[in-house]
Amino acid sequence: MADGSDTTLTAEPTTEQAPNGLVAGIRSFAAGHGGAKAVIEYVGKRGARIVLVGSDGTWGDQFADDTVVAREACAKAGVSVENAWERELMDQMRPSNDLWRSMARRTMAR
Repeated sequence: MADGSDTTLTAEPTTEQAPNGLVAGIRSFAAGHGGAKAVIEYVGKRGARIVLVGSDGTWGDQFADDTVVAREACAKAGVSVENAWERELMDQMRPSNDLWRSMARRTMAR
């Protein structure tokens, strides 16, 4: 019996391209909010969530099939991707009053 495996795991190159609608949505958000930064979050079978934070503090999100497609879409849209939720980026976010009310209703309903 062999001590180790003779196979190596390798990432297979993907041929998927970012959908034009996704790229257009990211570009539109960035243009409407004075530029933007993105954080990509893996959300399991659903794919990847692209959280966009505008320079004015407004934030929104888009969904992609996977993290590779999400990164490609951000690159095509000219939006830089942050590796994690840095304090400066979180301090820049300004949730709207409607969002605060929405979050309060969810907490109260539990």
